[in-house]
Amino acid sequence: MHVKKGDKVKVLSGKDRGKEGVILEAYPKKERVLVEGVNMIKKHAKPSQENPQGGILNIEAPIHVSNVLPIDPKSGEPTRVGYEIRDGKKVRIAKKSGELLDK
Repeated sequence: MHVKKGDKVKVLSGKDRGKEGVILEAYPKKERVLVEGVNMIKKHAKPSQENPQGGILNIEAPIHVSNVLPIDPKSGEPTRVGYEIRDGKKVRIAKKSGELLDK
């Protein structure tokens, strides 16, 4: 996948188009990501040990990885991802500026 947990991304399509957020979790086998504050759903929860009240919770649902693009650290715009070998390691770079996307 072209994005990882912790990346700041912009949503390209769907009901939350244009929103930005940080990836909380990535599910590579399902090709989906969980983005903070995006694709919010209401989940009905029974009372449990952690949540003794129960009720209706607002949580994020996963979205398809093709609907997000990482944000270029230089310009702040969405950018495609390229790969290069630097110092013997494969790193991700932003196609627009050539900046490193990995920390």
